[in-house]
Amino acid sequence: MSQMVNRMSLASRMSRPILIVKGSLFGQTLLLVFMVLVLFGPVLNLLIWTVTESWFFPHILPSEWGMKYWSQVFSPYSDVSGSLLSSVGIACLTVVVCLLLSVPAGYALSRRAMPFRAGFMLLFLIPQAFPNLTVYMNVARLFYQWGLNGTVAGVVLVHSVHGLMYSIWISVAAFSAIDPLLARASRNLGAGPVYTFFYIVLPQASPGIIAASIFVFLESLDEFTGTFFVGAPDITTLPILLYTASMSGNYQISSITALILLVPSVLFMLVIHKFMRPEMLSRLGK
Repeated sequence: MSQMVNRMSLASRMSRPILIVKGSLFGQTLLLVFMVLVLFGPVLNLLIWTVTESWFFPHILPSEWGMKYWSQVFSPYSDVSGSLLSSVGIACLTVVVCLLLSVPAGYALSRRAMPFRAGFMLLFLIPQAFPNLTVYMNVARLFYQWGLNGTVAGVVLVHSVHGLMYSIWISVAAFSAIDPLLARASRNLGAGPVYTFFYIVLPQASPGIIAASIFVFLESLDEFTGTFFVGAPDITTLPILLYTASMSGNYQISSITALILLVPSVLFMLVIHKFMRPEMLSRLGK
């Protein structure tokens, strides 16, 4: 009798780990499903709205599917094409302005012997330390006095303030990752400082500068608050058009516009993954 009791207790002890493993596997599966829904649920809903013609409560799925709103978006009389050109043009100008400032500044700040280096680095983080709404309201008031409200120059300046944070910090990391012996060897061989910078240092830092340009381009392309306060109603970009369509209840047009903004972000992030080298990432903030 005692042997039977011992066998039963031994079997119960052996079954407990199996139950624990099954319970942990079930919990991990639930957590994974939840994370997938959180990450890709909004994107799936966005994709459904882009091919929806009619969708009313309480239907779980649209009652009518079609591409009617795609033809409206890309019709010659649509505002999307003009807004897209404005967004891309402003983003390209913002990249040029940021690179003109960040390349020489990043090269100078990559020198550890520069006085007040940490203070200058933190200076470019200040625009991110305050709420955008209050900052842009005051900027709009100043730009109105200076005649920059409703102009492309005003919108580019506002976008450049935020873009400089990405371009400066990434440029500093890119120049810091370069072996200083290369520039020293070039100088020892008789090359001047200008030649050394453009033909030795800058090509080595070009992957980081390209990554910084992509970050600035995407930041400017998706910027809404600054464009709304400084540029509207004279300057209309895709985020402004997205806001207008969603506020008017036209979810199909707003979803298609959001998808147009999403595609370059995903593509450029794949490009950034190629250019952002590990040794450069380790230099961020140093």
